[in-house]
Amino acid sequence: MAFDLLESGDADLVALHHGERTFTRGELRIASRRAASFLYELGVRRGDTIAVWLPDGGVWLQLFFAAAQLGALMVPVSTRFKLQEAQHVVGTAKPSVLVVPQSFLDFDYAGAGREIQASSDGLQHVVEVPQFDGFEWGTFEAYSKWEGRDTDRLCTFTTSGTTGKPKLAVHTAGGIARHAHNVGRINDMRVGDVALCALPLYGVLGFVQAIAALASGAACVLLPVFKAEAAAAAIERHRVTHFFGSDAMMDMVLNAGDFSLATWRRGAFAEYASLGPNVIAKAWEAWGVRLTGLYGMSECFAMTAMRDPEGDAQQRGMPGGTPISPEISFRIVDPASGAVLPDRQQGELQLRGYNVMASYLNNPVATAEAFTADGWFRTGDLAYADSGTFFYQARIKDSLRLRGYLVDPVEIETFLAQHPGVQAAQVVGVHLDGEGDVAIAFVCHSKTPATENELIAYCKQGIAGFKVPRRILPVASFPQQDGPNGVKIIKSVLREMASQCLGVGLVQTVSVTREINHEAS
Repeated sequence: MAFDLLESGDADLVALHHGERTFTRGELRIASRRAASFLYELGVRRGDTIAVWLPDGGVWLQLFFAAAQLGALMVPVSTRFKLQEAQHVVGTAKPSVLVVPQSFLDFDYAGAGREIQASSDGLQHVVEVPQFDGFEWGTFEAYSKWEGRDTDRLCTFTTSGTTGKPKLAVHTAGGIARHAHNVGRINDMRVGDVALCALPLYGVLGFVQAIAALASGAACVLLPVFKAEAAAAAIERHRVTHFFGSDAMMDMVLNAGDFSLATWRRGAFAEYASLGPNVIAKAWEAWGVRLTGLYGMSECFAMTAMRDPEGDAQQRGMPGGTPISPEISFRIVDPASGAVLPDRQQGELQLRGYNVMASYLNNPVATAEAFTADGWFRTGDLAYADSGTFFYQARIKDSLRLRGYLVDPVEIETFLAQHPGVQAAQVVGVHLDGEGDVAIAFVCHSKTPATENELIAYCKQGIAGFKVPRRILPVASFPQQDGPNGVKIIKSVLREMASQCLGVGLVQTVSVTREINHEAS
């Protein structure tokens, strides 16, 4: 069971570092049992739901393990969400209890919680927490019963909502516990190691690395607000051995300043900002850390698949990976027919195993659509297999059909980024009636910028003619959005800008650049 993740190991081992405060595994165990008593007194029973709208800290983990003990479902709510967004999550989850901070940053969570309660029939209690970095409910006796089961729904993760309002992917207690142990094993987490948890616990990557660390007897360094210098300082101060995040986060920490990262032993990243090759090279050259890519999503856990850290730099940076456990299976199918495809043929990546969600919470229609008739989860990702590993290429909706050929935009982006005049590139498609998809590239220039004509000539010399972008437009930065697992580039904004620029001159290109910069700021 998930609560057993805390029961094993020396009670005196450090579990959490939060600012100047440190807590042991034993202290977290007792605090979680007291929180279970508190929730039980509020009427929470096995199968009930609580919502937790809190920053990272001891109370967040205290409530998670309390829910595991009671057999309740915990629904984390992003602290980036404002009233309307949180109201959607709470309305979907239908909890009886909502826990909020009395104060955090400059938003009135308590006031918003009361507004949500006023419009919710089933929300009976809004609990205000005066501090979240330590533990609460110290006057309660430790709950002694063990209500939770492996099959119980334990925690949800919010989907990105790129195709509509976010959904809540539900994972079971048994699935969470098994994945925590497997992630710890594959990443060589040991008793006494230290993981920098710089991503929020309400996001699947932040959650998985923290729970895996605790399952392995390692300590978590919690950072409720990410700042690169603070993260680098924490690595130095706490002798961090493991650090996972987005490629942009890795890049910022590696360039944060005069901090020693010498204890950093293992790390992996989700590539959202086309910085993978840069961070792999920088981490190896500066600190001897062999960073790898990883694959995952809210529906199937972060670190479902990873690259071999012993591989060369190019192999380690390839999106996708090998499933971290033989209990996780994948296949590649034709999106139209559902036929299973042989190695090296592109299709939809589908997954099956303990890591796959039980359902979308209170959304049976979306749940049914997410699974095949024979029980495989449809990821919506374009990939191909080769000798037991898979290579992620793009979201199927982001792939391009150029002159009849299916093209992964990352292939064009990678080629453009090899030009000395390009720091990073993004490619999107625009559909033109009578012509089909047309590729448009956006590039951030290096210190020695190249002109559009030079870059188009470079593409014509190095890639197939049907892959050459129609336009290659300079931008100061890409439109970005902060998410629970790191910063992501917003392809939909680029597609809108690309549509506007087709067939017009440089004046329109300048306005596109300004709009993109505005979106990214």
